[in-house]
Amino acid sequence: MAAGNGPRAAPRRERFEHPSRQPPRRAERGAARCRHLGGGRKWGKRGAVGRRAEERLLQPGCSAVARGAGCKMALPRLLPPLARALAWPGCGRALHRAAPASAPAAPDFNSFVMRTNTCGELRSAHVGQEVTLYGWVQYQRQGLFLVLRDFQGLTQVIIPQDEAHSRVKKLLSDAPAESVVRVTGIVSHRPPGQENPKMPTGDIEVKVETAEILNSCKKLPFEIKDFIKKSETLRMQYRYLDLRSFQLQYNLRLRSQMVMRMREYLCNLHGFVDVETPTLFKRTPGGAKEFLVPSREAGKFYSLPQSPQQFKQLLMVGGLDRYFQVARCYRDEGSRPDRQPEFTQIDIEMSFVDQAGIQRLIEGLLQYSWPEERGSIATPFPSMTYEEALAAYGTDKPDTRFGMKIVDISEFLQRLDIQFVQNALSYPRGTVKAIRIPQGMRYLKNKDLESLKESAKSQFNQEIMEIICRPDGSLKSLLTKFLDEKQQSELIQALNMQVDDVVLLAAGEHKQVCSALGSLRLETANLLEAAGLVLRDPTAFHFLWVVDFPLFLPKEENPTELESAHHPFTAPHPSDTSLLYSDPTKVRSQHYDLVLNGSEVGGGSIRIHSAEQQRFVLEKVLKENSEVLSHLLEALDFGAPPHGGIALGLDRLISLIVDAPSIRDVIAFPKSFRGRDLMGNAPDYVTPEELEPYHIQVSWPLADKEAKKN
Repeated sequence: MAAGNGPRAAPRRERFEHPSRQPPRRAERGAARCRHLGGGRKWGKRGAVGRRAEERLLQPGCSAVARGAGCKMALPRLLPPLARALAWPGCGRALHRAAPASAPAAPDFNSFVMRTNTCGELRSAHVGQEVTLYGWVQYQRQGLFLVLRDFQGLTQVIIPQDEAHSRVKKLLSDAPAESVVRVTGIVSHRPPGQENPKMPTGDIEVKVETAEILNSCKKLPFEIKDFIKKSETLRMQYRYLDLRSFQLQYNLRLRSQMVMRMREYLCNLHGFVDVETPTLFKRTPGGAKEFLVPSREAGKFYSLPQSPQQFKQLLMVGGLDRYFQVARCYRDEGSRPDRQPEFTQIDIEMSFVDQAGIQRLIEGLLQYSWPEERGSIATPFPSMTYEEALAAYGTDKPDTRFGMKIVDISEFLQRLDIQFVQNALSYPRGTVKAIRIPQGMRYLKNKDLESLKESAKSQFNQEIMEIICRPDGSLKSLLTKFLDEKQQSELIQALNMQVDDVVLLAAGEHKQVCSALGSLRLETANLLEAAGLVLRDPTAFHFLWVVDFPLFLPKEENPTELESAHHPFTAPHPSDTSLLYSDPTKVRSQHYDLVLNGSEVGGGSIRIHSAEQQRFVLEKVLKENSEVLSHLLEALDFGAPPHGGIALGLDRLISLIVDAPSIRDVIAFPKSFRGRDLMGNAPDYVTPEELEPYHIQVSWPLADKEAKKN
């Protein structure tokens, strides 16, 4: 329905309606791109060839470059001289380092649609213009004005009060919140004193002439406002409403922009090939559980890949050299705040590369695609070995934004005749370690300390002893009865303790002690921040490479057997290759993880490219049936190049950048904590008739049978 002085169509807008917005002539665009390719540097010894290539670029026929096709990918076919020039030492590197010649034009949000402007772009410069806006009614006040919202922002709309516009007034006054409306009117300044500096459009308002309700909204299950608390279940059930919030809009748009910049960096600047790999495949030994998909062949199932690992290695065997994909991956495991049964990763593989090359690539990729509003990130990222991370932070993904590192005091205590210390040090890797909580007594209560000790006991079967530094400088601890004054003073010095500090001490096997103290370090940080102490700056981004992982780990259910620490295709460290055949438990791997603020955001490795070595790992070390991977083993025998790669967890990376509490807040349609789609009620039942072609029969549990019947 519409109201006003007759329905008025929004004015048609051509894509280029002003001389300043005309598309640049082809030759001009070619020249700009050529200047970019040159990177501001001279052509060098073979400058004549480079200049002739540049002259060819300026010819009208050079359409591939003018259209902005990938620089180096288009060149070998169309511009052999320039391609050869760029291949000379220095030229290619200059291209890779070069920044765009000019900032990209702002996107035109009003092309191809009926509006003249979005609700977030009107400013004082638009005063006097007639505009047509489309959006949702955010709220309406006493029939005097309403606030119209779209993806870009808010605009205050003045409802006319005169008799001539009575139909418009009634229409807008009666429109429920979240109804979709069109308004056409004149932009004007807000009355003096009524400006809203908190709104980008706060200096103006639109006085309505005509309006139309495009779709009225029924009663909402919750208000579409970021500050309104909604249950997770309700948000998931009405996800299409939750998506209207500014926060989710921002998250998804930032995600889109980062992915686009990543594509630019990988494909246009560094020649990667974007390849889509199959979703239906077969089971892969080891790793997480995989979703099974029935086929029409009796007893045979597809498997949804947990990553394109085998395919990207096969692409390297196929000579593609550089592969990239925004890959959908699947894991049949319980959903956690940082996990989803289906997720997205930036998947990368390269031939003839080493670990340092992969690390440089990822550092450049993140630096290039990093959102400007989040500040800059410095490269190269710091690096530490797995053993260093475990010893200092008790985890292979340390949060380095705050201190409280683990300290080894074994050497100090081993000379003391304390029974529990001597028992601990008698283990093959026995140790005594501690973490110091600065000013702990000011922020932690006794119940907090008891909770921390109980946590270490229940999760790690590790006893914890606390040491407190009193205001007079003396120590309060069960340990003090074994120490004289001098030894207590030495302990204070060894732990660098100050008044009101609390130390948590653990003794036992190295990995167990470190893991327990690493967990307590994070729990303590949560308690301190809940009490008002800021330890982890949410605006700081601390990247870290963790390297030199063990290649194999004992299985939890059977420690006499081994499993891959990363996956079975990871190559051993070059220095440890001989140990693979004599003592595999001591072999380090060429596996590297990228950690951001205590969360793993990427992981990769240099791969085994020898069929013989890969078969040995599968059959002799992991005791797996190598026939499942016969296609890969055969491919490795046909001249597989050395290769390696990495995958970045896109969902987790974006959630950390926007400081979201869960990766569900950066995915348009995520699954619930239990892996269900509450909006579409998936997974759902299917009939026996639908299962028949797949040779499957379901034995229904009694409760499910009753639910299905109802």
